[in-house]
Formats: sequence, C-alpha cells, structure tokens
Amino acid sequence: MMRLWTRSLAARFICFTLFSLILSQAVVFFISWDEHGQAMRKSAKGEMLSRSTALVRVLEATPPELQTDILAASSSMTTRYWVTAEVPQDAATWRLQAWSHLSEPLPRLPMHGYMPPALEPRIEPPRNAAEVGSPEWLDMPPAAWPLARAARFVYLDNATGMGLTVRLENGSWLNIAFAKPQESFWNAQTITSFAISALVLSVLAVFAARGIARPLRRLARAAEALGRGQQIDRLPETGPDDIRQTAEAFNRMQERLVRFVEDRTRMLAAIGHDLRTPLTSLRLRAEFIADDEVREKILSTVTEIQSMCEATLAFVREEGAAEETRTVDLTALVESLCEDLAELGHKVTFEEAPKLGYHCRPAALRRACRNLVENAVRYGECARVRIEHGADGVAIIVEDDGPGIPEADHEHVFAPFFRLENSRNRETGGVGLGLAIARTIVRHHGGDVGLANGATGLRVTLTLPAVNGDVGQNLPVAPSREGGARGFPLPSSPAPSARAG
Repeated sequence: MMRLWTRSLAARFICFTLFSLILSQAVVFFISWDEHGQAMRKSAKGEMLSRSTALVRVLEATPPELQTDILAASSSMTTRYWVTAEVPQDAATWRLQAWSHLSEPLPRLPMHGYMPPALEPRIEPPRNAAEVGSPEWLDMPPAAWPLARAARFVYLDNATGMGLTVRLENGSWLNIAFAKPQESFWNAQTITSFAISALVLSVLAVFAARGIARPLRRLARAAEALGRGQQIDRLPETGPDDIRQTAEAFNRMQERLVRFVEDRTRMLAAIGHDLRTPLTSLRLRAEFIADDEVREKILSTVTEIQSMCEATLAFVREEGAAEETRTVDLTALVESLCEDLAELGHKVTFEEAPKLGYHCRPAALRRACRNLVENAVRYGECARVRIEHGADGVAIIVEDDGPGIPEADHEHVFAPFFRLENSRNRETGGVGLGLAIARTIVRHHGGDVGLANGATGLRVTLTLPAVNGDVGQNLPVAPSREGGARGFPLPSSPAPSARAG
C-alpha cells in the first residue's frame, strides 16, 4: 500500500476523495442526527396518539365482554394495551410496568381454529438512568388530545418510547405503552448508498488523475529524450493553465538548449577551420628556414597543432551530427567492435553475453566504446570487455593490465587535451580527446564513464540507464554492411584516442 501511495497519483486521488466523503458524511451525521431523532420522536408520538384515540372510541362503542379481545387484537410489536381500575399514580412504577408489557410476547388469538405462534419482542428498556425519559406524568393539553377526557402522558426513554393513560366512560383507565426500536445509522441502505458514492467518486478520481498524469508522463519522456540527445517534437501546449504553462516553459528551454549547442558547435567548427590557413602558411615559411634543427622543430609543432585542429573538427562533427536513435543489439555492437580490433592484431577479448536490446545512437556509442578499448590496448597491453545487465541499466566494462591512473587524476583525464606527461608522451599517439569524446557521447545517452584502479590495471565502466523499458527488447537484425561485423558499420576514419584526456 505504501508503494502504491508513493507511485500512483490515482491512488492518492482515491484516498483523498474517500477521506473527503467520510468526513462530509460524519459532519452531516453529527449535524442532522439530533434533528432526525426529534422528527422520528414527533412522528411516533403522533402515531401513538392517533391509534389511542381510535382504540378509546372502539372500546366505548363495544360491549365490555369484548374488551379483552379488542385489546389483544390491537396490540402490535411496538404497542401494548391494558386496562386498570385505578388511575396510575407513580410514573416510575408505571414505566417499569410498561416495559414489562412491551417485553412480553404478543397474545395468541384464535383465527378459525389456528393459533399463531407468539412473536418475540424487539424492545429493550433503558440501560441506565440517563436514558430514562420524563420523571413525572405530563397532562395532555386540549390542542394535542382530541378527546374531551383526562389523559396523562410520560416518556419511557430519550428515544421513541412513550406512554399514555386515558380515563374511559366506565371509570377504568386505558394504558398504552409505545416503543419503536431506534434505527441504526449504518443500515443496509446507508452502506449501499455510501458504497455507490465511493465507487462513483473513485472512478472520477481515476479519470482526473489520468488526465493530470498523462501530460506529466509526456513531459517526463520528453525531458529524458532531450537529456539523451534525441530529437523530439514540441510538446502540445494545451490543457489547464498550469499544465499549459509547464509545456510552454519546456518548449522554450528546449529551443534555448538546441540554439546554444548549435552556436557552440558552429563556433568551434569555425575556429578549427580558420586555423588551417595560417598553419599552412606557417608550414610553407618553415620550409625556407636554413637551420635544419629549427626547421624540424617548427614543422613538428605545426603538425601537432594541425592534428589537434583535425581532432577538434572531428569532435565538433560528432557533436553536430544528428544521428537517429534506434533499438539495436548492444551485445552484438560491442562484440563486433572487439572482433574488428582483434582482426587488426590487437589483444582484445569479449566475454560472451546474451542478446540485449537498447535504444541509442549506435554509431556514436560504438565510437565511445572504440575509444575506451583502444586506450586499454595502447596503454594497458590488452583489453578485456564484458557487459553486465541490471535492473537500473547496462554497464560495459573494459579492463587492462596497465599501470592505471592515479585517483587524483581520474576526473582530470576527461578534460579535453589533458595528458599525463609522466607516463604518456606525445609519441604514444592521440591529442587528449579520446576520453572526453567517450564521456560526452555516453552522457548524451544519459549515462556516464567512470575509472577505477583494479588489481592488475585500470577498469573503465561505461554505464547506460534503462529508460522506458528499452533494455532487453526483442530486436530486428540490423542490415549488414561490408566491413562491419554483426551488421554494424565501421566508422569511415579512426577516432582519435588517448587514455589521458
């Protein structure tokens, strides 16, 4: 229940709705219950007085020998009648006598030779003094009593119990005791009404929650896709003001982010392109330097700067490429990369893993994995690659047998053009963009790249999140292309790689 409460908006709406329904019913009950009791008591009093008036007239109009049968026939589950010769004096004594009559079974009357069984009473006397009605007899005013004779009234309890004694023409007194069982608030009709109301309100709450949650889920999916670098359409700016304003703010944010990335990409591309002309001019002028040693140093520096510019342009091209995301077999993608590098003579091994579907940009993700594996081969002599699949996502792990990287530099090596000079010089290859490119690509997919020194070398972990259940799907076979194993194309040119940076 707690998990449902924290994860389901509909469950919260239902709980709040039912709580409001119960609270409103409780308030109505406490406000109207006293009025309801008074109305029931007034109705019961009118019913008793009306039947008593009719019975008095019947008794006075019939022979005395039929009086007993008439009283027995007039008695009911809620009313008892009996006649006394003297007027009742003490109200408390008469009240006890009245409850005694009400507690007795109804008298049996002969009906064409058939004697019906006695009916058990359903009336209970007051349990304590607080429930006892009026302590003394009350004289009936002429406006409330239609007969022109003495009558006295008393309440048996604080509910519908009441009694009446009336003087007949022959001098005897007719005694009437009336008590109707008080209806419980939680009867079958009330429970049925409450259940139907709760069901209707719960259904309405589910529809209301879905109407609110639908645009929120759409916003969450769009935000996740935007964070993974996917091209997404504008969210519909419809609905209530709060939802519409949220969609408008998200669309504006998306436009600003896209514009910022495009401006930065164009700026870097322009810088890298404009540097080619002065570098070419500098190379031509260096050729005319007579000192061979100075000339070679200048040409070496120009070559290094030119390689850095080429790497920067390649990085910018990768940033600006709008590759379409699709579902691929991630295991086949990494395994084909390892097989290609092994065929080139590198010491690369891949641990077998089951087929694994993932929604990504396969060419970019392949390039990130290639940079990590080539770094492991170049600086760690070998690369051992495996894939681990968990509930939270996928991890691609690359291990080598190299010297590792000091923990203080684990974050520094991801900075563009950063190199560890104490163990890796410029002749080892690369300009310091390999890890930067790899982390950028992986972070665009919503993941990250982390480093850890193992027992025999460096362990690089590329983590990818599980988004919208896109891990482990059944995949169609990707179309193959010559030069790529398992149907995944090889990049047109090797990516710049360097463990440091």
